Amino acid sequence: MTGERLLVPVSESSTLRNTVAYAVRNAVEGENRYDAVHFVSPASRRIAGEEYVESARELLDRVEVWAGEDLGEDDPDLTVETALIGVDAYLFSPGDYVELLAGYAEDNGIGSVLLDPEFNPGQNTPLLPPLEAELDGAGFSVETAPVERGTRRERLVRRASLGQFVLLAGLSYGFYLLIGGSLAAFDLVTGAISAGIVATVLWRISLTGPVRPGRLLARIARMLVYTPYLLYEIVVANLAIAYVVLHPSLPIDPEVVEFDAAVWSELPVTTLANSITLTPGTLTVDVTRQHFVVHTLTEGARDDLLDGGLERAVRFVFYGRAAARGPGPRERGDDGGEDS
Repeated sequence: MTGERLLVPVSESSTLRNTVAYAVRNAVEGENRYDAVHFVSPASRRIAGEEYVESARELLDRVEVWAGEDLGEDDPDLTVETALIGVDAYLFSPGDYVELLAGYAEDNGIGSVLLDPEFNPGQNTPLLPPLEAELDGAGFSVETAPVERGTRRERLVRRASLGQFVLLAGLSYGFYLLIGGSLAAFDLVTGAISAGIVATVLWRISLTGPVRPGRLLARIARMLVYTPYLLYEIVVANLAIAYVVLHPSLPIDPEVVEFDAAVWSELPVTTLANSITLTPGTLTVDVTRQHFVVHTLTEGARDDLLDGGLERAVRFVFYGRAAARGPGPRERGDDGGEDS
């Protein structure tokens, strides 16, 4: 099969380094040899924001270095290509990723795909099984890299930096003074002591990632914009519920709806879930990864939820303005049914 090209979609994962090594060595020494290996990273700024796009670019730089190390001087005829794809596309379901990858493969004459067993772009719900099936159905030769996966164990205590300690101490100190409502010397001293104890005990447990001051300040600024928007939505929803309660016929239409939200990781998901609950007429019943189960009291509350105003606002806070322009659940074809 000399003369063929191999497509390898990549994302941050514990098995990526071994997948890159397998792709290069298989292209050079395997039964099916290739003239070129294309490492591509699907990264949509419309969903995950500009920060994720920049992280994807850095990832591709690392992949290129790794591939060069694995290739060495053994086969100078093998071409290694890297590409960032789908930056301005809307990527959510496995079908969106298959369409994007298929378009790239067609443009570059690629018929074979190698998948990292931990491929999970955008911190989305794991895509590998449906992605593999859809790529196979689209006519590609699909293989999952036979690399060893590490045993997943969630560690209670993580590695932490001084920045995380300072951030946690500062948040604890501010919260202490806010609750105490006093700036007397006694409160300032006891607050500092309490914050130091809290940070010492919890700094390796409570924070999940490194502190990036620029990104943190940008999110705080966007949160300050989000807060009055949320308060406005709460007031509007209160008026709507008051109308329903005071109406002689009590026009309620309770219904539980389910949808997948375009937010990732614990804090954005928690923020959206709490925002939905704080808005009268909707109550978050359950959340699994990105899958929300919400009780809605009226048809209007249900329509507002599926139109995605709160979801876009939360994406704005955590991913930036570009992500806020992405479609809501209804625009993605999610009508809130159990099969959504």
